[in-house]
Amino acid sequence: MTDVLVVGAGPVGLSAAAELRRRRVRCRLIDRLAAPLPYAKAVGIQPRTLELWDRMGLARAALEAAAELRGQLVYVDGLERKRIELALPPEVPYGFAALPQYETERLLDEYVTGLGTTVERGTELLSFTQDQEGVTALLRTAAGAEEEVRVGYVIGCDGAHSTVRKQLGLAFEGGAFPEEYMLADVEADWDLPYGYGIRSTHLADDGSTDDLLVCIPLPGQGRYRMSMLVPPELSAEATGTVAPAGRARGDGVAHGLEGGRAPELSHIQAVVDRLAPWPATLSRMRWSSVFRISHRIVDRYADGRVFVAGDAAHIHPPTGAQGMNTGIQDACNLAWKLALVCRGEAGPVLLASYDAERRPVGEEVVGRTVRHATQGMEAEPADPRTTTLREAQLLVSYRGGPLARGAHGPADAPQPGDRAPDCGGLTAPIATYPLRLLDVLRGRTEHVVLFYAADPAQLAAASVACGMVPWPDGGPQAEHRPQTLAILAREAPPTGLDFLTAVAGYHDAEGEFARLYRTDGPTGFVVRPDGQLGARFPLAALATVLPDYLAALSTPA
Repeated sequence: MTDVLVVGAGPVGLSAAAELRRRRVRCRLIDRLAAPLPYAKAVGIQPRTLELWDRMGLARAALEAAAELRGQLVYVDGLERKRIELALPPEVPYGFAALPQYETERLLDEYVTGLGTTVERGTELLSFTQDQEGVTALLRTAAGAEEEVRVGYVIGCDGAHSTVRKQLGLAFEGGAFPEEYMLADVEADWDLPYGYGIRSTHLADDGSTDDLLVCIPLPGQGRYRMSMLVPPELSAEATGTVAPAGRARGDGVAHGLEGGRAPELSHIQAVVDRLAPWPATLSRMRWSSVFRISHRIVDRYADGRVFVAGDAAHIHPPTGAQGMNTGIQDACNLAWKLALVCRGEAGPVLLASYDAERRPVGEEVVGRTVRHATQGMEAEPADPRTTTLREAQLLVSYRGGPLARGAHGPADAPQPGDRAPDCGGLTAPIATYPLRLLDVLRGRTEHVVLFYAADPAQLAAASVACGMVPWPDGGPQAEHRPQTLAILAREAPPTGLDFLTAVAGYHDAEGEFARLYRTDGPTGFVVRPDGQLGARFPLAALATVLPDYLAALSTPA
C-alpha cells in the first residue's frame, strides 16, 4: 500500500513528496494538469526556505538559478518616499531571492524524480473516503480510466480551489478584495539599481490608492514580473468573461489567475508610462494574465488521515512573498511527522501537532499580508529589523506548542519551538576550513541532539547517556534514532575533540555557537528534522528532558 498520496504538484506538493521520499516513505504525487504551467506566479524565495533547501541539498541549484533581491524603491505620486533594504544579520546564511515558480517546480521535480517518484500528470482526484486504517481514493488517470487506490494518508496541496478541502467539508472563511489586477512577465530597458523592485502608487484626492505598479526583478537582464490594476476595458464587468466574486470555478473563491482575459503589452506599457520613476520601453512579454486576491484560512488543517497545506489551507495577498514559502514550511512540518508515523516510530497523535503548530502561523500570515496590502508596510508596528526577519520567515516559532520541551536559559535565547539558528566558525580535526552548522546538519533527516560544553568528558558522557535513553514503545531502528553531535566550547583547546570517540565533535572556534544560542553552561539542544528546536536543557537534566521530548512524539500534550 502507498503510504501517502500527495494531491497537487506545485511547489508545496513537490516539497511534501521530497521530504517524504528522502525519509523513505512511499508516496504517489498526482496533478490534474498535463504539464506544469510556464508562469512566474510566486517568485520570492525567503531565507528560511533556502535554509530548508540546504538541509535537503537543493540550495546550491536554487542559488544558481535565482536572482538576488536587495530591496524595494517606494514611490508615491512620482516622488521617492522610501528605500527598503532587505538587510539581515550577518549570521543568517542566505538572503532574499527571486525565482520564477516554474523554475522552483523544475528544481523540486528533478529532486523528487532523483528519489524515485515521478509526478503523475493529467491524473485527477475525484473522491475519497477514509476509515481508521486508511484512505480509499478514486482517481481519473491521464488515459481517462478510473483507478481506485488505497493509501495511508492524503495531503491536499491542490491550491485555492482544492478538491481535498471541499470534500473534507472544511470551512474556508474570509473574503475577496474588489480590485482586479494584471500580471505580466516582461523586460524593461530602464537602469534600475540591481536587485531592487519598485512599488509606485498614485493617490486620489481622498488619499486612497487609485493606480499601482509593482515590479519584482527576475533572473535575466532587465526582466521583471509586473503587477498593476486592471484598466476599465479589461474589467470583468466590461468583458463579461468572469462570473462575479470569482464564482467561475463554482466555489466562490476569487483567487488566482483567471482565464478569458489576457492583457496585451500595450496595457502594461500604459501603466509603466504613468507610474514608472524613469521612462522605460517594455518588450518580450512572456505571458500575462488577470488575477484576483482573496484572504481565507481553513478552520482546521486536518481531518482524520487527510491534510491540507499551502493555498489549499490559506490564501492571502502576495505582499512580501509569504504564500508559497509558508506552504513549503507546511509541507516540511507535516512530512517528518508523517514519516515517523508511517514507519511506526511515533504515535498517530503526533499528527495533531501539525494543525496546532501551522494554523497559528497561517493566521498570522493572512492577517499581516492583508494589513500590508491595505495599509502598507508602514503600518507594521515592529522595528525595521524585526519586520525584515519576520518577512524572511526566520521568526516562525512554535513556543508553547505541543512538542516544545525543557525551556532553559535566557528568555530571549533560542528556546524550544524557535528556529535553530545557523552559525559559523565550527572546526574539526581533519577539515582545514571552518564549517557552518548548516554544513554539519545537511542531509540529515532525523532529529539531532547537540551537546555543548567546555569539558570533553561531559560531552562524551552526555553522548553515552543519550544512547541509553529509552524510546517509547520500543522506538525506531538504529538509523532513525536521534543523531548526536558535540560542540566543544571556544575556551577549551581543540585537542579536546580527540577524546570524543563515540560522537562527532566540532570546536566552537569563534564562539559563534555560544553567542547565538546564548548557552548558560553545559547545554543540550534537540534540533527537529524541520530545523526548529524541540528541546533545550542543561546537560545535567538530559535523563529527564530527552525522554520527555521523545514521549511527546507519541502523545503530544
